[in-house]
Amino acid sequence: MDKVSPSAADAVADIPDGATLAVGGFGLSGVPDVLIRALHAQGSTGLQVVSNNCGVDGRGLGVLLADGRIARVTGSYVGENKEFARQYLSGELEVELVPQGTLAERLRAGGAGIPAFYTPAGVGTQVAGGGLPWRYAPGDASGVVAVASPAKETRDFHGRTHVLEFGITTDFALVRAWRGDRHGNLVFRKSAANFNPLAATAGRVTVAEVEELVEPGELNPDEIHLPGIFVQRIVPLTSAQAADKHIEKRTVRP
Repeated sequence: MDKVSPSAADAVADIPDGATLAVGGFGLSGVPDVLIRALHAQGSTGLQVVSNNCGVDGRGLGVLLADGRIARVTGSYVGENKEFARQYLSGELEVELVPQGTLAERLRAGGAGIPAFYTPAGVGTQVAGGGLPWRYAPGDASGVVAVASPAKETRDFHGRTHVLEFGITTDFALVRAWRGDRHGNLVFRKSAANFNPLAATAGRVTVAEVEELVEPGELNPDEIHLPGIFVQRIVPLTSAQAADKHIEKRTVRP
């Protein structure tokens, strides 16, 4: 029952080239930076990532992206990262853009064992009709689409059209939690409780870095956001690692 790994390096050592990977976080909030850097040091490449966004230049998933370790991204937001835009437009990176609520539900559905669901989000757009550029032809922003999204099945419910979306499961998931115990029960704090619980349920092997590790029984059962059955490995952070938090943009009053 003790799921604590000796180190972040040990926790991600078996993630192979080409693995599918759900990663928690929103912007830079709740991003499992320590695990991402450990995976970067481990050397896996050709990764297929599912995450709300792909970090920023030099932080979060941007670390893997900068070294060409990511082959495909399924996400809902691609701003704040110039290297992401460059790789996408030059045909180096495949990108599946998904409405944010749909992405959250696809992860939740995958974790709950639901193969597919219908949603009105995206009806009447290329999300449902197809034609979104997943990959551009190689070249410096040539604009030629090499791979486009397919049309999706639609169905009317109570006079309203819905589009069929599929649940997402991945080989591994990397998440960050505020507190966790040795059994893998996790508590997320404030805005870090965004995509982290959803990503954690979608991974077949879920690795969680925790800012504070406690002993089993110390967490109030009513306050646990994610039960340990969804978590296979725990990596406790040092106080310095836990405090190393960045934001995308700092805005202050004059």
